Amino acid sequence: QVQLAESGGGLVQPGGSLRLSCTASRSILNYDIMGWYRQAPGKQRELVAQITGSENTNYADSVKGRFTISRDNAKNTVFLQMNSLEPEDTAVYYCNMRRIIANYWGQGTQVTVSS
Repeated sequence: QVQLAESGGGLVQPGGSLRLSCTASRSILNYDIMGWYRQAPGKQRELVAQITGSENTNYADSVKGRFTISRDNAKNTVFLQMNSLEPEDTAVYYCNMRRIIANYWGQGTQVTVSS
């Protein structure tokens, strides 16, 4: 079992930036696929960004060019740098680890973009 703990959420004005962190309770392995998802009120959870052990990345069209996912296996941590934030980015952001057939989730961190 792996626990994931997100941090870094908060309230930010439109155009601002936030950096989310996700720390795993155990080592992040090269074959783990790490990702960030988000869920806005009344909407389904959606993929925001993913990164493989070989640093291949995948982004939702709505965040391309604004968000950057990265991982530091030595620190068991995954990051999501979010720039040029928009009100539409308001959601609870969840960290995800896919390890072969297992799927782990964090508790989520709230991001609110509002003036």
